[in-house]
Amino acid sequence: MAEKGIPASQDETMIRLDHVHKIYDLGEVQVHALRGISVDIRRGEFVAIMGASGSGKSTFMNIVGCLDRPTRGRYLLEGIDVASLSKQELAQIRNRKIGFVFQVFNLLSRTTALENTELPTVYAGLRGQERHQRAQEALKRVGLEGREHHYPSQLSGGQQQRVAIARALVNEPSIILADEPTGNLDSHTAVEIMEIFQRLNEQHGITIVLVTHEHDIAAFARRIVIFRDGKIRRDGPNQERLLAQHVLPTLPTLDDEEEEPM
Repeated sequence: MAEKGIPASQDETMIRLDHVHKIYDLGEVQVHALRGISVDIRRGEFVAIMGASGSGKSTFMNIVGCLDRPTRGRYLLEGIDVASLSKQELAQIRNRKIGFVFQVFNLLSRTTALENTELPTVYAGLRGQERHQRAQEALKRVGLEGREHHYPSQLSGGQQQRVAIARALVNEPSIILADEPTGNLDSHTAVEIMEIFQRLNEQHGITIVLVTHEHDIAAFARRIVIFRDGKIRRDGPNQERLLAQHVLPTLPTLDDEEEEPM
């Protein structure tokens, strides 16, 4: 795929939205979800996106993830104007450059952790042995070595989310987009998931954009962007950033009964 715009090697900006508007036409009503926002996210940042329901944060995430297009304005991903790309090129970006993690784990119930993790590599056209090896390595990175052949029903909620993160990692993306990834988890498990994100960001240089409505989850990010009414109301470094590895020892552990699979 020929790159259009500024090569990423010359510009450390990974994500750039320039006066982006998004308007949804609902017949007689138009919903202005984004109102001319401009924001840059540099390579290797860990950014939390916050805001109330309807603030525009989910629309922002859909545009960044190449799941939707701006009505007006430009979105550049690694210097490439996304509007200039075909549907096939956008699909390749979603498969190879971006890993998605959601609140709902979206695992196939009759498929093992290893097979769930392998799925994106199938769409990437990798051969069986390489798929298998990559999936094993991804599961190891999220602490699930030895659980490769467990089905989702045999895993706790936190373990299922770890599989979902491994699946997002398996094609070695440069960006992870996480939409309320701790929303279905207890507080201790949520911090464990944040520890994984911090480690992926700091040790592997993966750019992480995290949507959350929880202040205690946003506290683990390096930068916080707050949306309201389709505009960015605040954008700055997190001066009181928490380190998950320091927080975990202070939290009460769950009873064995609560650790059981969902």
